[in-house]
Amino acid sequence: MTHPMFRFLLVLLLSLPLGALAQGASVSFKGLKQDTTLPVEVTADSLAVDQATGTATFSGNVRVAQGALVMTAGEIRVEYAAEAGKIAKLHAKGGVTFANAGDAAEAAEAIYTIDSGSLVMSGNVLLTQGQTAISGQKLAIDLKAGSGVMEGRVQTVFQPKGGN
Repeated sequence: MTHPMFRFLLVLLLSLPLGALAQGASVSFKGLKQDTTLPVEVTADSLAVDQATGTATFSGNVRVAQGALVMTAGEIRVEYAAEAGKIAKLHAKGGVTFANAGDAAEAAEAIYTIDSGSLVMSGNVLLTQGQTAISGQKLAIDLKAGSGVMEGRVQTVFQPKGGN
């Protein structure tokens, strides 16, 4: 006879997506799906522009908004595209947070490539989706597709339905 707890754990493990058991876990980001053609608004305590490199560095209480998507950090460097005034990438560091709808993520650093809708967060990443939290070292999100992958010693706790 098999112990009931063993059967419960076996059923739980077999019901998980294969990626959740490996070093990387695929995660759904329907709440983070984003229209990357919307305008990008940046506010900060200070701004330094470097014409030679085509970058602008916002420092102190930086907040970037694109539609319902919000990113905050201690510093965000804006890398401009060859097209005048068009932002190519945002390089954020220093307590980076990223939120949209019911999903939020924290990390040490992040790079957001606007045209492709690619967001890569690294350094002690913590993702929360409602009551679920997943941690790892790197989180790569495709904002256009609403999908992503968490990598680097992924950890989460699954709550069984009806559990406290």
